[in-house]
Amino acid sequence: MSLVKMVSLHPQVGGNVNETLVEASRHAMLCSLFCTSCADACVVEEMDMAACIRSCLDCADVCATTARLGVRRSDQNVETLRAMLEMCILACERCAAECEKHEAEHCQLCAKMCRECADGCKQALATVGNA
Repeated sequence: MSLVKMVSLHPQVGGNVNETLVEASRHAMLCSLFCTSCADACVVEEMDMAACIRSCLDCADVCATTARLGVRRSDQNVETLRAMLEMCILACERCAAECEKHEAEHCQLCAKMCRECADGCKQALATVGNA
């Protein structure tokens, strides 16, 4: 299934799809799932992973919300969308930094996904006009 196709079908899009924003939304959705899975794996690690779990869960929530806002086109609230993209970048960078402290492969993979998501959000932010 194509998320770009879905967004392009919105009556207010008129064929003018911001593919960079749609791709960032897809990255954010995936990042939310990666972070949720990482947090769950951290629960059963032998060492204290409280900070990593919290960082992953916070990032998962921010990413999920960013993904949803990124694909909405009705009466866009550009100011809120820009703020959410900025928050997603911050949450992803913080989560990546925390996960990179741990050798667990799930943390390393989560950190990589967070970095990809942050990069995608930075690119999308440059394409979303100021309110």
